[in-house]
Amino acid sequence: MSVIHDTFIAPPCHDQIETLYQDDHLVLINKPTGLLSLSGKNPQNLDSVHHRLVKIFPGCTLVHRLDFGTSGLMVIARNKTINAALCQQFSLRTVTKVYSALLCGHLADNGGVIDAPIAKDPARFPLMSICAIHGKPARSRYQVVERFYHEWVDGTRLPLTRVQLIPETGRTHQLRIHCQQLGHPILGCDLYGGRLLPGTEQTPRLMLHASELHFVHPISEETINARHSSPF
Repeated sequence: MSVIHDTFIAPPCHDQIETLYQDDHLVLINKPTGLLSLSGKNPQNLDSVHHRLVKIFPGCTLVHRLDFGTSGLMVIARNKTINAALCQQFSLRTVTKVYSALLCGHLADNGGVIDAPIAKDPARFPLMSICAIHGKPARSRYQVVERFYHEWVDGTRLPLTRVQLIPETGRTHQLRIHCQQLGHPILGCDLYGGRLLPGTEQTPRLMLHASELHFVHPISEETINARHSSPF
């Protein structure tokens, strides 16, 4: 068995969590980039969404997570009953998540589906890998919003494509590795090729933002259609 050593130390995140909605049952937030969703085992990785929010909402728990570099919408349960109800919605895939992203290069197609099973890769932790034999089913849809060039100060012109990404499953690093599989990694993604093209090393963050979250409120049974526009 491979022993996994996690040596990642998160740099300090000075950006605040933005509370978009709250009631007695749940909280909707906008997570800043560069903040862990859950505190790590290393004491230096204590700061996180949960660590900050539990001081304001005692007993709150995470229903789902966003990667360290990903910003955007998260729903937080304020008690165990709500957590169970929301987790069930995620498990049954009745929750719709929409992400905004900038991909390296210009995509040939205006939309499509990436269907590629994902497996853990202990030898290259924290990377995941596409594996038809050991991977769990993973499926993502994408839609092109625009194709353009970003020009850096030194004159480097970087071809980029703005897309909407809709994960139909919820595997670790799914959107990041699926975009790499597509041949167009997410700009700023250090794990899956988003800093390899000339000019991409100047990117200040992972260009991935959870822009929409659609689910049913466990108590009121109203459909919550949360939206938060991309900061990039």
